[in-house]
Amino acid sequence: MPLADDLVYDVHDSPIGPLLLAGDGTALHHLGFPSGSRASSEPKPGWRRAPQAFAEVRAQLDAYFAGDLRAFDLPLAPPGTPFQRAVWARLAEIPYGRTRSYGDIARALDAPGASRAVGAANGANPIPVILPCHRVVGADGTLTGFGGGLDLKRRLLALEGAAIVDPPAQPRLI
Repeated sequence: MPLADDLVYDVHDSPIGPLLLAGDGTALHHLGFPSGSRASSEPKPGWRRAPQAFAEVRAQLDAYFAGDLRAFDLPLAPPGTPFQRAVWARLAEIPYGRTRSYGDIARALDAPGASRAVGAANGANPIPVILPCHRVVGADGTLTGFGGGLDLKRRLLALEGAAIVDPPAQPRLI
């Protein structure tokens, strides 16, 4: 796997804002959001701009946002630990328009007590949207953290027609 400073990048304009794409010229390693707790919209020092390397990524993202693509078919190489990569592989198996809980993924990994570790791996996903971490929700179906922000998570799930459970209103203290 190339070092982080050996990557090529491009920025793709999308309906959710500019997305930073980075990879080795063959596989995608990173997709960065312009805002949210895991915002990552600037290339790292040493990265070289190479728009041609991302033509298929851009085409598939455009088709997804247009509602015409339900499953990405791209070479991916997300950097991470073996456990993180196992979680991200499970993310790729969540069908379009469906959600899974952290516990569901932990059980699928034969690690039923690892919901928090699944949550941490989900939060570290370097290729959101394509590895659909937005499809992971709380055990009760409510929306939980997302690196691009909960509003963006809600928008992505709505685009896919997924059922969204909003948390109950909290009483106001006076």
